[in-house]
Amino acid sequence: MHIHILGICGTFMGGLAVLAKEAGHRVTGCDANVYPPMSTQLQAQGIELIEGFSPDQVALKPDLFVIGNVVSRGNPLMEEILNRGLPYVSGPQWIGEHILQDKWVMAVAGTHGKTTTSSMLAWILEECGYAPGFLIGGVPMNFGISARLSGGNGDSPFFVIEADEYDTAFFDKRSKFVHYRTKTAILNNLEYDHADIFPDLGAIETQFHHLVRTVPGVGRLIVNGREPALQRVLARGCWSEKEFFGAADSGWTLNERADGSFDVIFNGQSQGRVEWSLTGEHNRLNALAAIAAVRHAGVAPAQAIAALGKFENVKRRMEVRGVVKGITVYDDFAHHPTAIATTVAGLRRKVGSARIVAVLEPRSNTMKLGTMKEALPASLTDADVVFGYGAREGKDALGWDLGQALAPLGERAAAFDDIGSLVAAIAAQARSGDHILVMSNGGFGGVHQKILDALAR
Repeated sequence: MHIHILGICGTFMGGLAVLAKEAGHRVTGCDANVYPPMSTQLQAQGIELIEGFSPDQVALKPDLFVIGNVVSRGNPLMEEILNRGLPYVSGPQWIGEHILQDKWVMAVAGTHGKTTTSSMLAWILEECGYAPGFLIGGVPMNFGISARLSGGNGDSPFFVIEADEYDTAFFDKRSKFVHYRTKTAILNNLEYDHADIFPDLGAIETQFHHLVRTVPGVGRLIVNGREPALQRVLARGCWSEKEFFGAADSGWTLNERADGSFDVIFNGQSQGRVEWSLTGEHNRLNALAAIAAVRHAGVAPAQAIAALGKFENVKRRMEVRGVVKGITVYDDFAHHPTAIATTVAGLRRKVGSARIVAVLEPRSNTMKLGTMKEALPASLTDADVVFGYGAREGKDALGWDLGQALAPLGERAAAFDDIGSLVAAIAAQARSGDHILVMSNGGFGGVHQKILDALAR
């Protein structure tokens, strides 16, 4: 089959392209922004890329057009496909029908921690000889790639997927995860997010309810016992086995130790101790969920615990980008206030009384709409100095005043709309022993390297 992918350079659709190529299909694709690293990764796989959405791409005559959710009505290629009555399908539906059919799908859903928990799941299965396929919205450092059809001899029945609640396509407003035929589902947490498509938390709970409805009776839900929203989801109906983690009365709990390691407890019995370098309570809960999930697939908790001792995290999750003159610069994907708070708190636990310089770009659709702006100051209270960046023009422009939003933090916070000025201010403030934590869900104009270069000068 020849498929032509619209929006191929997004993380999900790029991963889909890799899986399709591995499965033996001919793959071409287009996007508005064809540039490294995704473009080079795809071209290295022998996937032909086209810049833009020109309607003459129908001359490629693929068997099927696969549509990413960045594509909307008015897109010139999409309009040509519709006018000619050519066959098309969404990316999640194509994955469900052509990749996940007959697989034991282990899906990770939740507002936070999907990428990290999916990476933990895939790594545990890999380390324990299960050789899973996976599609993850980041790059697990243990693998160096974000997607593969299978490991080992290529016939593993297990597939790990990051199960996003964002909508499927302009013609399918269900969440992506309803297409995945999930057998083991982690429901990690649930808060209000994606204000561009969901009016309120209840609307997201409805989508999670739809996910629960797709899990078979022989399937299993691994559910965060601390989350009232998830309790409401389950109250609407549940037809599968379920296990809870995280809350005091859950089957899966943990005892944290001073050095960051923690003991895993299942039904009151110790299963072993996870010893690793990751920080933050959120990562401990992610690990607990992953250990519970792989048990459903037959991995003993002791094996999972040992595997997590070799887990190397995910790129852009507290990733050290460099150390200059005793100043450490980190890159982190945090962009929702809850994720920002847990990330900063985790770093505070690690560095003690050393100064934390938080550098934030609020650029998710929810953030740009200003839905979460009132929660920003509280999420940054563990930082000593805060620098915010918000563009005033272009597609990433904020529709609100970032400086005003950060005002409750007083003199320790400053906002900028120019990256050069931002970098200069950070370099002027920084001193040996500082930890500069850069948080954004985008490229942030390459600010990490610019900070390191400025510090070196």
